[in-house]
Amino acid sequence: MAALDNVKLKDVLADVASGSLQLPDFQRNWKWDDDRIRAIIATVTLDYPLGVVMTLQTGGATRFRSRTLTGARPDGDPAADLLLLDGQQRLTSLFQALWLDAPVETADARGKPIERWYYVDIAKAVGPSADRDEAILSVPADKVLRTDFNRTVVLDLSTTEGECAAGLFPLHLVFDAQRVNQWMMSYIKADENQNWDLWGQFDESVLQQIRAFQVPMIRLGASTSMDAVCAVFERVNTGGVPLNVFELLTATYAGDREYVERTGDYYQLPEVWREIKQGLAAKYPVFGRLDGSVENGLSSIDFLQAIALVRTWERKQAGTGATVSCKRRDLLDLPLVGFVRLAPKLAEAFAWVGDFLERQCIVRPADLPYKTQLVPLAAVRAILDTALDGLGAEEKTEQWYWCGVLGEMYGGSTETRFTRDVEQLVPWIAQDDRAPDTVTDAFFFADRLDSLTTRNSAAYKGIYALLIKQGAVDWHHTGRPLSPGRLDEYSVDVRQIFPKAWFRRGNSEGLPTNSIVNKTPLSYRAAMDMTGAPASYLSTMVAASDMRPEWFDDVLATHLIDPEALRDNDYERFYRDRSKQLQDLVHAAMGKRTMLRDLAEGDAR
Repeated sequence: MAALDNVKLKDVLADVASGSLQLPDFQRNWKWDDDRIRAIIATVTLDYPLGVVMTLQTGGATRFRSRTLTGARPDGDPAADLLLLDGQQRLTSLFQALWLDAPVETADARGKPIERWYYVDIAKAVGPSADRDEAILSVPADKVLRTDFNRTVVLDLSTTEGECAAGLFPLHLVFDAQRVNQWMMSYIKADENQNWDLWGQFDESVLQQIRAFQVPMIRLGASTSMDAVCAVFERVNTGGVPLNVFELLTATYAGDREYVERTGDYYQLPEVWREIKQGLAAKYPVFGRLDGSVENGLSSIDFLQAIALVRTWERKQAGTGATVSCKRRDLLDLPLVGFVRLAPKLAEAFAWVGDFLERQCIVRPADLPYKTQLVPLAAVRAILDTALDGLGAEEKTEQWYWCGVLGEMYGGSTETRFTRDVEQLVPWIAQDDRAPDTVTDAFFFADRLDSLTTRNSAAYKGIYALLIKQGAVDWHHTGRPLSPGRLDEYSVDVRQIFPKAWFRRGNSEGLPTNSIVNKTPLSYRAAMDMTGAPASYLSTMVAASDMRPEWFDDVLATHLIDPEALRDNDYERFYRDRSKQLQDLVHAAMGKRTMLRDLAEGDAR
């Protein structure tokens, strides 16, 4: 249930000061600049509508850890009666400018942090309301305005006498009647003839407007669900960044009273996640760089989705849930006890995924075809545990993985596929049930090779990894096949076999020149020698390798390349032969050899 009423601004700001009105911990920090603060003060002094403020009554099932609005320092650690869902920027600005006896910490138009006091020009304020914006001004923390690179004092408001002489009323006094009266007497004493009338007009048209100003407030009942709070919050904060489920859970877990009573401290989800992520990334760089953001690579949402898949799978097996799912609602419904129980299990599962990817020769973030595909894979590992370690299970897992990558099955909406894959992959591996849809529906057609030109394609990255996995040997470091541990050491990347410059003379035979067919994983050192026609650079490489030419042909063949076509600079022969070999490589990884051959024979008949 929600109620709408009007509350005096003074009472709202008093609640902010006392800690009765606080922010849920998922709210981002206040960040309004000086111009916007002056504009909202002008709005209040004119009694123009401020916009509805939305709050949530505390004490219900959904408990968030809360914090005071910026600048509020209540005595002790009071419990909030209301949580502010919408209106943080407006109320914090007004609280700091009109209530606190301290300069407002804000920013200038360029975003540079500044401290400001806010004043209203009495003479301008009693003029036409259209000029009210100009009547509100801000001054530095020392209350002295300077020009000429801070060398010349223009206005000194550091004393009450200075303020009165300038006719500038300090707005942070507005709700303190005693201090307003003291200031008024000083102001009238400065020029009794003129200032008495001016003050009367100013008090009526500005100060009384502020004191009488009312804030329309919607109060959501304490029984409002987490999902509803989330939906409401996002609807009213359309201009901001979408609310992150992780931030919501951070606030609710921190507000778990049972945990606080048991441990004496609140649960710090960001710290728990940071420790898990750093442990994974330290051993498996594919999950993200340690020097980057903790959300770089494998993210907190990926981890929460994997937990939700396992939890809903367990509930379905126990008959307490209807479906396996990791929609936002499932994440929001994840209780702290469920997270605490499953997080270590999923951390171990993602470590297994890191090992699995290394066996597929995928070890760097840029080489990972789909980050999303790791979510159901980790969930399946957590469910089946060591049952995935057998030879048959590994083969099925690999087939599913490569069908997802090379069939480009994880390119669109993934939540439905997550659910289906977990529900189908577990029985396929554990009981030899029918193959998952990701396996049966995946196809890779020959002409797709022609259009795989950049890392934007999962299949492009997949073929690159498969070439390494099947034993490609570098053309400079020829001692042994490329391995996951040497990719960074040798600066291995996708290198063009027939160089771009070679095609400028019109040697492409009308075939694609920039596709994966004309690319292969090679070291930076090998790429340095690859200039001119292949026949030319190959003779240099053979000489440098100290190998017999036929041995070097074997090195070339590890990249599924016809050595003779390369030595003859025959691009058409090279392209058609390599296309066929890459198709075989792809179809073998997907377990689709027979099916596709049967299809082709059927077409021929």
